[in-house]
Amino acid sequence: MTNQNTMRIGADVGGTFTDVVLIDTSGNIWTHKVPSTPPDFERAVLNAIEHLLRTTDAAGTTVSEVAHGTTVATNAVLEKRGAKTALITTKGFRDVLELRRIRAPQMYDLFFEKPEALVERYLRFELTERISASGEVLTPLSESELWQLKEELEKEAVESVAVCTLHAYAFPQHENIVGDFLRAQLPDVPVSLSSEVLPERKEYERTATTVVNAYVRPVMQRYLNAMRSGLQDMGIEGPLLMMQSAGGLTPESDAARLPVFVLESGPAAGVLAAGFTAQRLGTDNLITLDMGGTTAKASMIEDGAVAYSPEYEVGASVSAGNRLVGGGGELIRAPSIDIAEVGSGGGSIAYLDGAGGLHVGPRSAGAVPGPVCYQRGGTEPTVTDANVVLGYIRPGELADGEVSIDIETAQRTIYDHIAAPLGMDLLQAAEGIHRIANARTMRALRAVSTERGRDPREFALMAFGGSGPIHAAGLAKELLIRQVIVPPLPGLFSTLGLLFSGVEHHDVRSCLLSGETLNATVLEGIKAEMQRNMLAQFDTEGYPADQVTLSCSVDVRFKGQASEIRLPVADEHFTETTVKTLYTTFETEHERLYGHRSDPDNPVEVVAVRLIGQAGIRGQQGVLNPAERLGARAASREAYFGESWGTIDTLVISRHDLGEEGTTGPLLIDEYDSTIVVPPDYRGYLDSDGNILMSPVTE
Repeated sequence: MTNQNTMRIGADVGGTFTDVVLIDTSGNIWTHKVPSTPPDFERAVLNAIEHLLRTTDAAGTTVSEVAHGTTVATNAVLEKRGAKTALITTKGFRDVLELRRIRAPQMYDLFFEKPEALVERYLRFELTERISASGEVLTPLSESELWQLKEELEKEAVESVAVCTLHAYAFPQHENIVGDFLRAQLPDVPVSLSSEVLPERKEYERTATTVVNAYVRPVMQRYLNAMRSGLQDMGIEGPLLMMQSAGGLTPESDAARLPVFVLESGPAAGVLAAGFTAQRLGTDNLITLDMGGTTAKASMIEDGAVAYSPEYEVGASVSAGNRLVGGGGELIRAPSIDIAEVGSGGGSIAYLDGAGGLHVGPRSAGAVPGPVCYQRGGTEPTVTDANVVLGYIRPGELADGEVSIDIETAQRTIYDHIAAPLGMDLLQAAEGIHRIANARTMRALRAVSTERGRDPREFALMAFGGSGPIHAAGLAKELLIRQVIVPPLPGLFSTLGLLFSGVEHHDVRSCLLSGETLNATVLEGIKAEMQRNMLAQFDTEGYPADQVTLSCSVDVRFKGQASEIRLPVADEHFTETTVKTLYTTFETEHERLYGHRSDPDNPVEVVAVRLIGQAGIRGQQGVLNPAERLGARAASREAYFGESWGTIDTLVISRHDLGEEGTTGPLLIDEYDSTIVVPPDYRGYLDSDGNILMSPVTE
């Protein structure tokens, strides 16, 4: 039995696998990786936690907290299985949700169709009310309209309600009246107010974000209730903390009320873990690659700072806060770590189109039925099947026997579906799938680097996720990146990020400051009010002011622009020098992003002030050195490295066999949760923290 009386659990639910890590106060780590269990994703989490408690002979009462990241809300949006939602808005704005913005993922795609609105038109209700932009009540609310609205909502059996009235970001009186009325009359129907979800300008963005919150809110509430019930059955009474899209944990009550802020919780945790690891390595510039079973995610850490995005899309071909494309998914105007995501993972399905062209993804085999080689009912070839055929993934049992890899079924499905129809060799077909998966993943890597005006050659690439270390060297070669980093436990790395993180809260105040109104006094007043409210919230959660770190940023644009740039404010208080620095920093960043500056006499506007509070951040406290759990393995395995190298009988080693002096590839490093592929023209090293470093061999 473990002697520790305090243990913490991190649990990350992905589309294919669910990863759970248990850590005690001495830093000892236990891990368990299991297939996810859609649609009841909590079953895999609870079963894995129960397994780890049995393994460590620990009681549930020893668990002090559970940090959790999940794709439940994201999947509800992607699969259109959220709640039956109604939208209530000001008369004349019923179709804002459907009109969207004039944007399309491909500028000249004449066949592009906008995604269908999450709320059908018959469930969008107008109220005869109006508040002006200056706060004057032009048309008061009608009580009779509210009673009529209540009857309509009951008749349609609405499960969730979004309320978004004009100018409620600054003057929410009417929204509050509607919210109080509906909560009293329909107590079982959750009501999301735009003034609580997103108190910012821009009518479409505020409406869309509030609607997504309402759409997934009942789904998230049911999930969290099931999680809490299951944890209590195991004797775990510690808090359940959810990872937010912007990083940092938030109590389950906040996640249940505002689930739109936890949509990208799993990917965010991975970027945070990469940031902590980069700090220990002394690496300031880093591109992260998180390639799992369903998707590939990329983000950037520059000068030691994680990049943030003011908005992103769920369901687009490239989900990212990308200024160059958009309109293909559901817009979320919420603080988030700047992550680009594409449908390219181990479970991505390979297929031929009508003309015989080979495609990979975005459709995925997921956890059920999974890749064909898992022998769980899958019939279509996937990237994982291709990597098995290429020799990169070892046959046999993986993840404590939770998955068993059969190479013959992988070979047969790729031959039948791809190689034979194209008249190709089996290995060439498998390599084609692998390379096309890389090409799709490159879209995410470029979205956070070259499309942001950054040169990837100035960055290192950190690869994690179950599939990331397999593809990392090939992607780095394409981007001319000289160093690849693979941390310990790469397949569970995002879960470790949950355990490294602390509690975090975000706040924003919309404003419109320029000319004489853009001064230190006004900005400091806005910040001071936000700071008082945030510190009070942290205090109720057990974090006094001296344990809270606050950071401020502002959204800036040239007058007349529709988009803005978020700039950090390093000074503790706003001064006139701070304001002058904002001007010059904004113009420099604008030129770097867009290639030009505006006219010298064009005024600059600050349209929002943001505040982030953090408390209880743990970071990576020591060297992650989990015990090997592979058992017996072959000394070598035949692997195919492309036409120039062919098939090579490749040495199979452990991470610790590398040593700091390094070994030249080809190498296959088999681990519990992933495989690291070191190609023939790369050399692998092991640093003092247990990270694998790969660099191209200098000729």
